[in-house]
Amino acid sequence: MSLGLFYLLLLGFAILMYVLLDGFDLGIGILYPWFNTDAEHDHLMRSIAHVWDGNETWLVFGGVILFGAFPAAYASIASTFYLPIMLMLIGLIFRGVAFEYRFKSDTSKRYWNMAFAVGSSLAAFCQGLMLGTLVQGVPADFINQSSFNWLSPFSLFCGLAVMAGYALLACCYLVMKSRGELQQKAARYGQRLLLIVMLSMLLVSLWTVWIEPEIRARWFGGWHALWLIPLPLLSVLAARLLFRDLGRVNRSHKAETAVHERHEERPFWLASGLFMLAFIGLLVSVFPYLLPRQLTYMEAAAPDSSLIFMLPGIFIFVPLICAYTLWGYKIFAGKVEDYQEGY
Repeated sequence: MSLGLFYLLLLGFAILMYVLLDGFDLGIGILYPWFNTDAEHDHLMRSIAHVWDGNETWLVFGGVILFGAFPAAYASIASTFYLPIMLMLIGLIFRGVAFEYRFKSDTSKRYWNMAFAVGSSLAAFCQGLMLGTLVQGVPADFINQSSFNWLSPFSLFCGLAVMAGYALLACCYLVMKSRGELQQKAARYGQRLLLIVMLSMLLVSLWTVWIEPEIRARWFGGWHALWLIPLPLLSVLAARLLFRDLGRVNRSHKAETAVHERHEERPFWLASGLFMLAFIGLLVSVFPYLLPRQLTYMEAAAPDSSLIFMLPGIFIFVPLICAYTLWGYKIFAGKVEDYQEGY
């Protein structure tokens, strides 16, 4: 395996971890207006208070890998998506400040609620916007064109689709961390969002296959297409099981059942699996490009001397980040208790 491919896989791992982990806590902010009472809002905040800042470590780590291992791609992405990146960071700042001030405020609490919801939604939407632009392809003279060329109907649709996906992850997370009426409300919202997410995945897949001959040939041409058929089939299966499990949680108030029989953790793992399958499908479609139509990972890679220089830090910090992430989730496993004050 070449060093360039190693760092590409590492970058993909960092992006996937960020999407799965920070995705559900951004989704909590997106869901915020759908829950009405202060008690529900407090519960939503407490459910992610112990993990939200640690989850964003993966965003920083992914940025470091892109900067150090693929500087040409970093320069192109940073200049092309300057405004969406700045808006995303502003959204993340607003939601971070809202965490610190909301529990300490009285008269201004509704403003911090708004900052948390708007900041989370803005960050998620900008991520989807950039993803949609990359999926539809980046022309070679993209940077020299209008600075708003990333704003297209397809990229806007992808922005909304990512918001729906993050909200689905949040619903499944709340099913795992909550009880009673709030848990059932999260399950109901999750079923509706799952339908939106699956429809969005279908439309994006059909659009890319129809527009891009190279992607169409990769998915439907030759014997290698047989290896890719399981991806959509497994996605449909995961969605079917997820819809069923959310329905069981939603109906649980009609008949008391044991916690282990309701499999309250399984919806989150099924939703995560659905995201992983979508991510693998995306990689299959765009490989070996970092910037589709413009820049491959081989062309964007730094010199071998730089890639080798980074290896000691990679071998130290990747296991360290994984270890404290797993330890933190293990320590705070279980249901969120509403009698606890603050966070």
